[in-house]
Formats: sequence, C-alpha cells, structure tokens
Amino acid sequence: MTEVQETRIRELRLKGLGYRRIATEAGLSRDIVRNYCRSKGMAGYATALEKNVSEQISKGKACLYCGKEIKQPATGRPKKFCSETCRRIWWRIHPEVSEQKDTALYTMTCAHCGKVFVSYGNQKRKYCGHNCYIKDRFWRGEENGVSEN
Repeated sequence: MTEVQETRIRELRLKGLGYRRIATEAGLSRDIVRNYCRSKGMAGYATALEKNVSEQISKGKACLYCGKEIKQPATGRPKKFCSETCRRIWWRIHPEVSEQKDTALYTMTCAHCGKVFVSYGNQKRKYCGHNCYIKDRFWRGEENGVSEN
C-alpha cells in the first residue's frame, strides 16, 4: 500500500465512509482497508467514528490529521498534532488555512532563468529556486562553454 493510498483511506474514513466505499475509491480490497483501519484505531461504525473523532479534534484531544489521541503538555501552547510528520502532511494538504497577507506577496523575475515567480515575505529574493542560485553563482561561465579560471 502506498503512502497516497494510506492518506486517502484516512481521509475517507474520518469523513464517515465505510470499508467497501473506501476500498472502491482507493482501488484496494475491503479486507486491506479494514485491516489498515483496525491497526490505526479507526475501526467500528463509520458514522460513530466520524462523530467521535471530530468531537475529540474540536476539544483539542486528537490529532488534526490522523485522529490519534494527544497528551497535552501541562504548560505552554496546546498541541494540535501527534507528530511532526502529521503536522507537515496536514499543512501540505491545507495551505488555504495559513493566514498569508496579500501585501506580503511580491512578483519577481529570476536573475538566472528569467522566470517570473511569487515570493512571500521577501522582497529581496533574486532566484526562483535553489537550483537557479547554484547555477548563477557557481556555473555561470560553464553554461556558455567559457571557463572562469
């Protein structure tokens, strides 16, 4: 089973879908889906699971991504995710939730390739990515067949 299929199973199960429906959508057998859900603590009736997990998430007792129980620290900010992996995946799936301001978006042109790109929060950025930075900084003469030595 691939990571994409695992993610899809988790999403559909937490939405309240049954094993058969998830299996059809993920392209797996019902038994594989059922066994995966049991191993990750998502067994039982789908509607009851959905209500229980969403209630636990709203109370801050369960991970926003996988629904696992979170032990909250005695002091400090409450946790939203059970692990760093869950946090990264959840933010990758939900970029619209971040509170980005439109005034911090800058349209720039790459100094190496000339491609137009958008920079968030950095109006001094010169390159569209690390590859262009490396090529412009270290390979400038080599691309044209000229050696700088």
